[in-house]
Amino acid sequence: MATSKPVTAILLMSCPDRKGLVATVAQFLHERGANITHADHHVDPEAGIFFMRVEWEVEGFSLSTEETRQEFGRLVESFEMKWSLHYSNQVQRVALFSSKDDHCLLDLLWRYRAGELPHAQMPILISNHLDHSHIAKEYGMDFRHFPMTPETKASQEKKEIEVLKDYEIDLIVLARYMQIVTGQFVNAFPRQIINIHHSFLPAFIGANPYRKAYERGVKLVGATSHYVTEDLDEGPIIAQDVTPVSHRDTLEDLIRKGRDLEKQVLARAVRSHLTHNVLSYANKTVVFG
Repeated sequence: MATSKPVTAILLMSCPDRKGLVATVAQFLHERGANITHADHHVDPEAGIFFMRVEWEVEGFSLSTEETRQEFGRLVESFEMKWSLHYSNQVQRVALFSSKDDHCLLDLLWRYRAGELPHAQMPILISNHLDHSHIAKEYGMDFRHFPMTPETKASQEKKEIEVLKDYEIDLIVLARYMQIVTGQFVNAFPRQIINIHHSFLPAFIGANPYRKAYERGVKLVGATSHYVTEDLDEGPIIAQDVTPVSHRDTLEDLIRKGRDLEKQVLARAVRSHLTHNVLSYANKTVVFG
């Protein structure tokens, strides 16, 4: 009979690097009875920034959530530290966005149903097309259709933001949503929007990128998942992967391999975010785990 995992607290932090940071955090937790289950840290030597993720069992820890926030906040107030406290059993509400391609959407929903995306809820699917309304129904999700034109984009995004706020959404996943979101949308959900797109060497932008890549005889196809910023496809990268292509591969093979990678890379990025393994800074990320 499987036993449930103990609930853990997760502390994410970053600050200018200095001596004694690991010892300070470890001592703070030790003095309050913490059983640390995972701890990792990293220093960016060029930026001089220290990053740490530490996880401990809630049972046996002497502080409540509010007490932890207060006491740890006082401890590090002179460190110029950015930090956040999370719990492994916190439910995070995820909104999915899609257009016409369904491979990433269906893969995420399968993983969700299979329990691979821990403590997530997916209550709503939003699309600029009607193609996936039946998928939302099958998975018991609300489906909202917001068709987009250049003239209606701003007003439609305002409506989307209202819906997402009403649903108390914590994370938005653009599962092959073929629309460029505007600054007003990004600013409403900073570092809460994850996108997926193909990656080629060299880069092929615009329509039919796989056709262009095939015609150039690329030897690799890839996928990149990143947080969305106002700069198109230039947000902090969470996950990437590539797979080789040979002269024997057809255009259909490239598309198939690319879609497989997109599914895997997007799922990896979403899981890393949901398990509080990502620290974002400047235009980069530190991904623990």
